[in-house]
Amino acid sequence: MPEPTLFRDRPRPVQIILGGVVPALFGAVAGVLIGVSTAGYWAVAVVVTIGGVLAGFEHQDGWGGADRGLVGGAAYGTALLIAHAIAGTHAKVSLGSFPPLFAVVTAIIGMLLGALGGRMARALRERHGAAAAE
Repeated sequence: MPEPTLFRDRPRPVQIILGGVVPALFGAVAGVLIGVSTAGYWAVAVVVTIGGVLAGFEHQDGWGGADRGLVGGAAYGTALLIAHAIAGTHAKVSLGSFPPLFAVVTAIIGMLLGALGGRMARALRERHGAAAAE
């Protein structure tokens, strides 16, 4: 199994793009879609969920993945709310009774997804290391 480049080993501009800009762009797309198409919104949500887990693979363990997921989830949720407000459409999917809390919820979900990916990557590396030692 080829080892992914760890997030910490990437240049700072790449870290900013991968850790903040990309989640914010997906959030902005979801923010527009939430007022246009329920299916489109959920399709973006599925892609973002998979991306959150895969992003965790760029970390040594679940803790590093959790940190990145927290930031990415917050960027996603905040961008979604801002884009939705700019679009001025009625949300076809509930944002809850207090929409700003949505950004907190996406940050927590992002943290859990990143932690899952980081933990899975660590387990795979340990398994691969044990197999190579035999």
